[in-house]
Amino acid sequence: MKIYQEDLATMKRIVDDYTQETVDFEIEQTVQTIIQNVIKNGDQALKDYSKKFDQVDLDKLLVEPSELEAAYGTIDDDLKASLLTAKDNITAFHELEKETGFVDVSTPGIVRGQKLTALKRVGLYVPGGTAAYPSTILMNAIPAKIAGVQELVMITPPQKDGINPAVLAAAKIGGVDAVYQVGGAQGIAALAYGTETIPAVDKIVGPGNIFVATAKKQVFGQVAIDMVAGPSEIGILADANARPSELAADLLSQAEHDRRARAMLVTDSLDLAQAVSKEVDQQLTTLPRQEIAQAAINDRSFIAVMPKVTEMFDLMNAIAPEHLEIAFDNPSQYLGLVENAGSVFLGRFSTEPLGDYLAGPNHVLPTGGTARFSSPLGVYDFVKRTQFLQYSAEQLANVADKVTKFARTEGLEAHARAIEARFKD
Repeated sequence: MKIYQEDLATMKRIVDDYTQETVDFEIEQTVQTIIQNVIKNGDQALKDYSKKFDQVDLDKLLVEPSELEAAYGTIDDDLKASLLTAKDNITAFHELEKETGFVDVSTPGIVRGQKLTALKRVGLYVPGGTAAYPSTILMNAIPAKIAGVQELVMITPPQKDGINPAVLAAAKIGGVDAVYQVGGAQGIAALAYGTETIPAVDKIVGPGNIFVATAKKQVFGQVAIDMVAGPSEIGILADANARPSELAADLLSQAEHDRRARAMLVTDSLDLAQAVSKEVDQQLTTLPRQEIAQAAINDRSFIAVMPKVTEMFDLMNAIAPEHLEIAFDNPSQYLGLVENAGSVFLGRFSTEPLGDYLAGPNHVLPTGGTARFSSPLGVYDFVKRTQFLQYSAEQLANVADKVTKFARTEGLEAHARAIEARFKD
């Protein structure tokens, strides 16, 4: 891995170079064409794209509930136990996120408040292809169900040999209401606009490739989306006491996701930096996804050596990583220095993959530096807030002149007259 020893300002400029993402206008146009075709031709467009992109001829889009039951019966007991443990932990964590509305009656004659309403229908995208992601289903479905979403619709690309049983079993465990075998930008279009078979949803969540991410971006406004997720990231803060073999393994745990994934270590020890770089090279040689991880390490990853702990945190806050490990002794005492990160992992035994699968906190996290202003997926993403207000005649009279003053200052005479109309009689 590349090792940098630069001052903080220079290192921040280097980080900017690593985070630059260019817009692929060809992909944007391709996705726009796909969306328009789905809007126009509905189910037939989805079947045509499945044949073109997935090499699967579909006679139906819906995966029957009996197929979910059958898949649940075929997965091995160890996987079933893992899924059920993950469900329990994810549920316990996200139950703590539930919110309630409020009513303010502190001023006589005035009632002000806010009510929370769960979204009626949500669409969940689950990637297909070479990897299966049952964990992603649980991470998206469980908070939605806790929030009170009435109908959770899942789509996933069709497979020549059928959808992975682990995916269907996770859909059953997570409480998904309907599963459709369709993927890609066309699947996102179907969720956003609806077809003869697939109902339009209010919000789309879940990860996907660049075509899926682009489609989510393009349908935003027609529906809500969770985020436009980029490649996976891990940032690690470590001092000289950390173990190089463990840090290298953690860096590679994210590098193996995608050629464009980012793995970043910031330390105050040059010796540790060099040892970790050597370990990464050694561990890569036996990694099944070596080619993917190697590209991520070569092109998108680095180690930075900073002289002070405060500068280490300053640099990591500038990176705003999706996942942040703090590999210090007594790591919790440093949590207050973290400003920008999707999810923080404290100490040697809180390795990032624990959060990916089982611990309970969500693994749907902001990427590409967006942790500066956005948050992990949670129950709050599946509800909407509605305000309400009630004034008595006396209280309206008390502020009528102030409201009309505002209205006429802004040139909105009808606003002012709407206030005055209440007192004409």
